[in-house]
This record gives sequence, C-alpha cells and structure tokens, in this order.
Amino acid sequence: MATVASTPVGAVHAGMEVPFTRLDNADPALLEELLGDVRQAAERGAFTLGEPVEAFEREFAAYCETEFAIGVSSGTEALVLALRALHIGPGDGVLVPSNSFIATAEAVSAVGAVPVMMDVDPDSHLITAEIVRRHITPGVRCVIPVHLYGGTVDLDPIIEVAREHDIHVVEDACQAHGARYLGRRTGSIGDLGCFSFYPAKNLGAWGDGGAVVTSDPALAARVALLRSHGEGPRYHHQLIGGTARLDALQATLLRRKLRRLDDWNAARRRIGAALCEELEGLIDPVRPAFPGADHVYHLFVVRSPEREELREQLAERGIATGIHYPVPIHLTQAYRWLGLGEGSLPVGEQLAQRVCSLPIFPSMTERERAAVVDAVRAFAPKSQEGHDGESPAQAQAVHRRSSGI
Repeated sequence: MATVASTPVGAVHAGMEVPFTRLDNADPALLEELLGDVRQAAERGAFTLGEPVEAFEREFAAYCETEFAIGVSSGTEALVLALRALHIGPGDGVLVPSNSFIATAEAVSAVGAVPVMMDVDPDSHLITAEIVRRHITPGVRCVIPVHLYGGTVDLDPIIEVAREHDIHVVEDACQAHGARYLGRRTGSIGDLGCFSFYPAKNLGAWGDGGAVVTSDPALAARVALLRSHGEGPRYHHQLIGGTARLDALQATLLRRKLRRLDDWNAARRRIGAALCEELEGLIDPVRPAFPGADHVYHLFVVRSPEREELREQLAERGIATGIHYPVPIHLTQAYRWLGLGEGSLPVGEQLAQRVCSLPIFPSMTERERAAVVDAVRAFAPKSQEGHDGESPAQAQAVHRRSSGI
C-alpha cells in the first residue's frame, strides 16, 4: 500500500532544510552495498522468483514470527491476494476504516466485495473493537484493521469480536514493519498480514513490492498460487491467478535492508518520542493508541485546525511536510457510489481537514529535529489560545474528547 503524501511543501527560504524523508541514495555506504547486490543479481540472471525471493521469504517470515511469507508485487496486491485466499468475493462485506490510503478499500473492490466504511477513534485515528461491533451485519465476512502511520491497532478485542461473528481478520501492516502488539509482530496476529515495500516505507524496496505473512499452510499455499497464474508445478495451473510476483532484484535489496530494520525502527521510536515531548503544548501529535502500544513512526502526524497556515510557516523555514490523507476514502470520487456523503463519518472527515505529517526518518539529526520544533514553536503563538489559557494543542485535545471528533 503506497503512502505517498500530497505534494510535499518544500523549502522556499535559505536556512536549514529538513526533507520529509530520506531514501537510500542519501546513505552512501548503504547505497554501495545495495548496488553491489544488484550487480550480483544481474550477473546471476535471477530476476523472477527463484532463490533470491525464497531466501527473503524465509528471512521475512522469521522476522515477522510467522511460518510463511509470500513475496508479491505490491502492498495492494498483498491485500487482494489475502482476500482471495480467504474466498472473499462478490456479495461479501469487508469492514475498512475510511481514514486510510485508498488501497485498503481498492483491494476489497478488486475481489468484487463491498468495502463497509467505518469511522475511527479521534485520538489514535484507528479502528476499535467497539467501532467494528457497530458495523457487523450478516453480510460482513472480514475486517481489515490498519496499523496506520506505524502505530498498532488494539487487535485482541477486535479479533475477539471477529471470532464471535465468524469473520476473518486481515492485518494491513503496510505502514508498520517491525512494530509489536503485546509482544507479537504486526502481521502475525490475524489470519493473514499484508506489507508494502514501497520505497518510503520503514522497509522499502527500489520500486513496488509487498508480502503476505501467515502461519496457516493452506492460506500460504493459496497465496503463492494466486500470485503466479495458479501455477504449480510449471505449466500446471491449479486455479486462475495472475502476475503479482515480487521481483528477485527487489528481494535481494530487501534482504540486506531487513538486517537493519530493527535499528532503524529504534531510531524512529526515539525521534518520535522526542518530538512528542518537545512539541507538547505547541501542537497536537498522534501518539500510541493505548498503554503499551507500539509505534514505529513511519509517519509523524500532528493535528491543527490551521493546517495550511502551519505548512506555509514550516515551508518558509525549510521544513517539508505532507498530508496523510486529505480526503477520506468514502468521500473520494471513486467511492461516491457507496452513498456516504459529508457528515456520514464525522471523525475521519474532520481529521482529513487537520492532519499534517512532519519529517521523520532514522538518520534525522538533533539539529534537524530542533529545526522542526523551532518552526512549530514559531507558528504556535499565532494560533488563538483556548479557554482559561490553554494552549491550542490542549484545547484541541479537550474538544476531541468532549465532542467525539
């Protein structure tokens, strides 16, 4: 599942520029290692499936603490194949948060099922068991909890509700590589877990890529068939599949980067925690969803009723920003046919007007972090103070709790 923000605001004045993220080309040592891997793969002529993909699948399954990992062509295809493996199809309802990248819903539509849009919790931006329970009807066969921004959904209560109603749980962990939920890796807890390796992800390839993880051998075998024409063995097609294979070149790059993922995530956690502390009282950041929740800060998201003014202020100081996501799925033109107009899912709709993603990446320096904080601090006094001398961030938090949005 891609997580490209709306066009980032860039620097317009001289000074310290802080990019929204940094990719592999900004790390010369890593880049040389990866280029060496590409050369070796090219010399072997191994480009489609084969040992490079199988090796990555073994290592990624071990990392996710599952029995199986199946490399696929994108996070979107991971979701599609997970649903197909569960025989979700026409006439079935699948519960989906409207506050997510559209791929979560697109995958449901791709298999002919109907996305049943849900609102989200105003503080965490995630679904909860109570929200899921309210949307279950006889036609619903699956729920897709999204570990959004790198923060973990409170899964156990959702799985309990799902089991009560005999519906499947597919984890969308496309933004939460390596995060843990009560000691368990994201992706390993539902029936299947889905990942994206889009370049900007915590574990990113040099193009599109994805994976499905599970400990169910029958589901793993079905996903593996579906990704490559239902073929097994060669030219013996057991079912109608497609072309959704992970490229061997991408698998080769991902193997090397996987060894560094825990260190990168640890850096993201440190930087995210520091930003939360330093921005306290200045702006309203999205924090871990519940006591003990993990957050690997794929994105550092804050909320402001004056978002565009905030972005302009930060741009003037050289701080790049993004928006994830400016239009809730149910209000996009693609999903107007669902008949959910403005006001139908009020929490997500208000969040879409207020969310702003600030820079975060593992190599972010203290100076870069300080530049972000200073830019926000310079903006904060321009906002109206809340009642009784509250800071804008404090007033916003109280408003969300009291109004439910």
